[in-house]
Amino acid sequence: MSVRENFELAKKQYEQWGVNVQEALEKLKNIPISIHCWQGDDIAGFEVNQRELSGGIDVTGNYPGKATNPEELRSDLEKALSLIPGKHRVNLHAIYAETNGVAVERDELEPKHFENWVQWAKENGLGLDFNPTLFSHEKAADGLTLAHPNKEIRDFWIQHCIASRKIAEYFGKELGSPALTNIWIPDGYKDIPSDRLTPRKRLKDSLDEIYAVETDERYNLDAVESKVFGIGSESYVVGSHEFYLGYALKNNKLCLMDTGHYHPTETVSNKISSMLLFSDKLALHVSRPVRWDSDHVVILDDELKEIAVEIVRNDALDKVIIGLDFFDASINRVAAWTIGTRNMIKALLNALLLPNEKLKQLQEEGNFTERLALMEEFKTYPFGAIWDYYCEQMNVPVRESWLNEVKIYEEEVLLKR
Repeated sequence: MSVRENFELAKKQYEQWGVNVQEALEKLKNIPISIHCWQGDDIAGFEVNQRELSGGIDVTGNYPGKATNPEELRSDLEKALSLIPGKHRVNLHAIYAETNGVAVERDELEPKHFENWVQWAKENGLGLDFNPTLFSHEKAADGLTLAHPNKEIRDFWIQHCIASRKIAEYFGKELGSPALTNIWIPDGYKDIPSDRLTPRKRLKDSLDEIYAVETDERYNLDAVESKVFGIGSESYVVGSHEFYLGYALKNNKLCLMDTGHYHPTETVSNKISSMLLFSDKLALHVSRPVRWDSDHVVILDDELKEIAVEIVRNDALDKVIIGLDFFDASINRVAAWTIGTRNMIKALLNALLLPNEKLKQLQEEGNFTERLALMEEFKTYPFGAIWDYYCEQMNVPVRESWLNEVKIYEEEVLLKR
């Protein structure tokens, strides 16, 4: 049968339960995913003075063809975007500035250093998001930045974060869509600290100074991101979940949750509903931890599906900003973007196709037997037929046929670098 015929049969099955499939597809078209640029070059960036990765971040693998300049990176992103249904966003780090061969320190970065990215985003109908880069730098070599006891070093990073927010505000003005500026720092200690409070006081003071410089919320949204531990900060992280959750709520900032930044028995999906009760918006970096914050390519696993379900059934599609964050150098990098982003969209579609109101009603009535039965049965409903139709309608490859395009791109472009 054709993609259309399969779709019509599947559509009837969902409609038995009051699921409006066409409405679900229309909603899906309008959900942007913020795709991280750093998968394409292994978080190398384009600084004149290249630094080794640090801050507990590591990229493993040596698959050929990584981007080595801005043009290559944008070309690779364009290829991935051509294989992903919908209109999306691109997430940049400060190290992706273009300074025309001039060494510009991070605290001196300006909007002009990202003009090429903005022009490219306009041409491709994309939004841009931003992150100050507080790692891979000599002033972060001892694992401390905004919480550093040395005021000179703290001030450097404070000014870098202020500059980053101004750059994001520029993105928002130029592109007509607010940019998310997310602050993550590597600060912490390898061994058990003798004082947990003082570094956190310094971090709070640094954030206060950063946010004392106002930006227009129509163009820039501020977020803070926690972590449970990292390489070199196994025993103590200054910016813990509790710290940033408290700071975000008190200061009207977004709390960003990375799915790899919690204890192995914690799930981000279980936190979303609680946080939505107290926050107008929150942000996600969707990754896949394997034993630790290893940033594997996102797959369509139970947690990804549950994250999407929590967003959809709580009517929070306009309240949760979804970004991705993984980096795998052991496979084709364009394929990594394509696999991870398509899976995020698949999870959202799956959530949109559930009879969420019926399931809520059954729980309120205490009818747990029918609730469990339906939740299990819907796991094998013909979701794939709806996905195939959506891809066809959005003019991107259906099923695994996208892989052929990546193979051709690899032979004609990536392997010649």
